[in-house]
Amino acid sequence: MNLLQALSQRLRGALAPDDRRWVVLDVESSGLDPKADRLLAIAAIAVHTDGKRAQIALGDSFEVVLRQQVAVADKANILLHGIGVGAQRDGVEPALALGAFGQFIGRSPLIAFHAAFDQTLILRAFDAVQLRRPDNPWLDLEPLAAVLHPEVRAHALDEWMAALQITCTVRHQAAADTLATAELLLKLWPVALRDLGGVVHFAAARRLAGQRRWMPHG
Repeated sequence: MNLLQALSQRLRGALAPDDRRWVVLDVESSGLDPKADRLLAIAAIAVHTDGKRAQIALGDSFEVVLRQQVAVADKANILLHGIGVGAQRDGVEPALALGAFGQFIGRSPLIAFHAAFDQTLILRAFDAVQLRRPDNPWLDLEPLAAVLHPEVRAHALDEWMAALQITCTVRHQAAADTLATAELLLKLWPVALRDLGGVVHFAAARRLAGQRRWMPHG
């Protein structure tokens, strides 16, 4: 990138993503409709990389429960994610929680499994408190996994964890699911290295995931 291009990006408020720190995240919500249900919690963990090696940075992590004006009291929903009525009422004010999340992610690219769900909930939450939406690029790990392991017939995260021998003692809680997703990314890394010529950059990983649309869906 030359000086003129860098200046142009700064004037537009868009900086190049940090390719050395990828942020893997997961959310908990009040339901399964990202366009209508509410964001309850976010957990995120950084994966540090030099393009050849990648490592989960346990000390570089984030977790927050957002305060709900009207708590979700549905028992099935609470049993799924474990965020009870009391925890929802005692959570962090949404504007503060999302502001802290924005600071944590910085310019890091964002990775999630079935990322459209997480992205929609997070962006709607930013809109609801009138904060500027983060414009970080996103990567959906599910199509990337399908491209790198076409022999695996898996769709859900649990299926990919079983196929690649990833253990998660607690599921459907944001922090545990985030760690499981980060471990899936690390399992995919050696194959991505092979397919991308020995160096994994975020933009190249996104292009690789985009090949999923041309593959037969089984």
